[in-house]
Amino acid sequence: MRRRWLERFLESIADRGRTLVRARHDRTLAGLLRALLSGRGEASGTAMSREVLQAYERMNAEERLRFFQMLEREFSPNREEVRARAEEYLRTGETDDFLALSRAVEPPRQELFRRMNMAPGGTAALVAMRAELLGLLKRHPELGVVEADLAHLLASWFNRGFLTLERIDWHSPADVLEKLIRYDTVHQIQGWDDLQRRLAPDRRCFAFFHPALPGVPLIFLEVALVKGMSSEIGPLIDPNAPVLDPRQADSAIFYSINNTQRGLKGLAFGNFLIKQVLEDLGAELPRLRTLATLSPVPGFAAALRAARAGEHPAFTPERLERLLAPHREALTRAAGPLLPADALFHLLEHEPLRHRALLAEVLERLVLAYLTLLPPRGPGYDPVAAFHLANGARLERINPFSDGSSQGRDAAFGVKVNYRYDPDIVVENHEQFVEEGVIDMSRHLARLHERIAAEWKSAAA
Repeated sequence: MRRRWLERFLESIADRGRTLVRARHDRTLAGLLRALLSGRGEASGTAMSREVLQAYERMNAEERLRFFQMLEREFSPNREEVRARAEEYLRTGETDDFLALSRAVEPPRQELFRRMNMAPGGTAALVAMRAELLGLLKRHPELGVVEADLAHLLASWFNRGFLTLERIDWHSPADVLEKLIRYDTVHQIQGWDDLQRRLAPDRRCFAFFHPALPGVPLIFLEVALVKGMSSEIGPLIDPNAPVLDPRQADSAIFYSINNTQRGLKGLAFGNFLIKQVLEDLGAELPRLRTLATLSPVPGFAAALRAARAGEHPAFTPERLERLLAPHREALTRAAGPLLPADALFHLLEHEPLRHRALLAEVLERLVLAYLTLLPPRGPGYDPVAAFHLANGARLERINPFSDGSSQGRDAAFGVKVNYRYDPDIVVENHEQFVEEGVIDMSRHLARLHERIAAEWKSAAA
């Protein structure tokens, strides 16, 4: 209600200012932007902001590119003024000169974005604008400064203090439920019946909302309340699975986390969401003993193929051969007279279920190497692992043949991983991983890690 009132209020201000804008200002977009930057009246400023955003909305892709290039070219800091202010501050060290330098360094386009944000629907428009920018950076890296300015502002406007955590259930507004169906990319929801099962009494769904984007879950987390730590995704997303009395559950499995707004990419919603949900579930269901994920390993298959081809910077063919050595005979016996790596890929691609036991042992070794022996701060490190380990989770279990979907097979040959959240040690685990790259593991995985780490090291000697 309050948000709708504010939208109507801003609309009325914009309407009152529209006549002033048309009477006073250059009608080109560049002129409108300069007028917006120099204007002082609230009504005319809001009207100009709305006019700029409406003009942007009407642009085609080429026109939007030119718009961003104009922002980069004409609304950057004045280099001569920055140099003069910097020299003056270095000479005097005075606070006033530091503040003058700070004002000179800030790009004028940041103030433009702030003023655009005052238009009705301005925040949503700027989020969409950053999404467009992100798609242009590879071909137009010079626009990185524009994207960085917008990201800086969005990080302030969407910090944790402005977010509200809400539980979504079957009685939530229909437009919110529809967005769950649209945005779940981890395990796609196959219509309303499927969604209803995912919101049954033994399921939980939590989301962060922001007052500037009413009815839009920025990020949402799906949780299954079960007995024991789940090793397969199928039972968790089966629309016909029996419903468990949540009071009988001893485990909460986080099986799908989704960001819905590409324009908010890079903002740290997920870690806050996980931690808040841990607290809420512990308070609601004190019988829960296990809080864990059932997570994908999105980069594993690509890394394994690169290792086989000699195209991975750290996972070399020699290291792959050493890791496969304990199963060399079994692999060639099952696949025929092939090299171990070729035999592995033949079985994975043609006869996985027939040789499930053998492949499960091999995949556990290879996934553990992928998650624990590659540099955790390297550009190719698994993003899901980095997220949960940096949050303080423990690498608890590797589950081959956990995900039989085509997406799961393509990404990781069907492997999923349990990351376990123990509230007593998450802070310690977080600090060890972030500061030293140390990964906490279950006893079973720690013992296996000792063996494969020695094999990995020997291949580099």
